[in-house]
Amino acid sequence: MRATTLKAILLQLHSVAGLVLAAVLVLVALTGAVMSFEDEIRGALDAGRVQPAANPLSRMQPDALIAKLQAGADPVASITMPRAATSAVEVRFARKPDHTRPAPLYLDPYTGDSLGHPAADAFFVTVRKLHRWLLLPGDGNGYGRTITGVTVLGLLTMLLTGLVLRWPHRPGSIRVWLKPHWQLRGRGLHRSLHAVIGTWVLLVYLIMTLTGLWWSFDWYKAAATWLLARSPVTTQRPNRPAVPEAPSVPVSLDRVWATFVTERGDRFAAARLTLPSGRDSTVRVRAWLTDARDGVHDDFRIDGRTGQILSADLYADKTIGEKVLARLLDIHRGSIFGWPGQLLFMLAAAAMPLFGVTGVLLYLSRRRHKRMQLAARGNAG
Repeated sequence: MRATTLKAILLQLHSVAGLVLAAVLVLVALTGAVMSFEDEIRGALDAGRVQPAANPLSRMQPDALIAKLQAGADPVASITMPRAATSAVEVRFARKPDHTRPAPLYLDPYTGDSLGHPAADAFFVTVRKLHRWLLLPGDGNGYGRTITGVTVLGLLTMLLTGLVLRWPHRPGSIRVWLKPHWQLRGRGLHRSLHAVIGTWVLLVYLIMTLTGLWWSFDWYKAAATWLLARSPVTTQRPNRPAVPEAPSVPVSLDRVWATFVTERGDRFAAARLTLPSGRDSTVRVRAWLTDARDGVHDDFRIDGRTGQILSADLYADKTIGEKVLARLLDIHRGSIFGWPGQLLFMLAAAAMPLFGVTGVLLYLSRRRHKRMQLAARGNAG
């Protein structure tokens, strides 16, 4: 196959994918840009409420906090206990029968009094659903997830075909790759902006697509886990003699919390205790090792009746591949590179409408040019 024929096929594929997926791509990219600094925005808005004043009283235990809150409230799904003495406790509630989830609630760790809901929670929940599932029915179990996944695959196709189409005659020249031709006008300028800015953000978009597919397709998640993680991923603790307990002994978060604190000491920033469902007595504990609440965390499974640690998945014990999987969201949004990475990824996502506009203009220009050529041949005949 001749190079010109191959490029014509790739151009057609690139153009059709772009035209079909442009609207969804722009929507997903802009919502991603909005969420780039979500944690920082939430922290700034909630700063006055999530830092209660120091209190001579001792902090309340998880069971007492939930017991005080539970009267007349929605069922609790998890409670996040901070290590800092002047940080609020965060409670998340279980889903309702209509699959909606009440907004989280902050509690004073000394009195159990409500400190209010996180600021802008409903806004960011809506933006996240729009980003992942396009606000379509079923959320993660609906067809919105498939649509966004196919769109991401389409973007990956456009990135690869665009790179081939973009390949210059002098690939060793940095100037050719990275400098737009500002002296051009019309179609030439649009092509230059489309190609050059695409080169600037190519690596960022590749990272976004290759990590974003994790949340879209189960087969992709399974393949990534098989490739990067050991089997099994979770490190099991040596068998310990079981503590005899009567079946009627209730699950106690206080017992779980005491076991966790004994195990970790003060080597954590916050820990989320997720209550078991049904007859299971296993409480999942996620301990963040930094204030960022990112992928650097340890996971424990603790029996709520005996306080026995059933398993521990420690970040320090992970292989490089497993650490990549644990921090996939941080990689996806650039936060693994610090705030400069977050800013770079946000700007790259916000630039997506530029590709949509210039791509459509180039397509219309090619169609107009083709019609003019056909008309000229007809006149010549």
